[in-house]
Amino acid sequence: MAIRFSDDTRQVVDFGPYLATHTHPYIDPYKDPEQFKTFQIERGNLVWGEDWDMIFPTWKLHRGHL
Repeated sequence: MAIRFSDDTRQVVDFGPYLATHTHPYIDPYKDPEQFKTFQIERGNLVWGEDWDMIFPTWKLHRGHL
């Protein structure tokens, strides 16, 4: 996934390995590409699900890390 930040920094982040190795039931639905696209940005984080089933802080993604 290509991510562009407010300071015009761009990072390509591969979530594939993370999704492939984590088998928590809350994460499993987001292995479907259509469900993965449902993320929101809340409080400076990329989040999935109403209860933040999966979350990645944008400051880490800005540095190219998960």
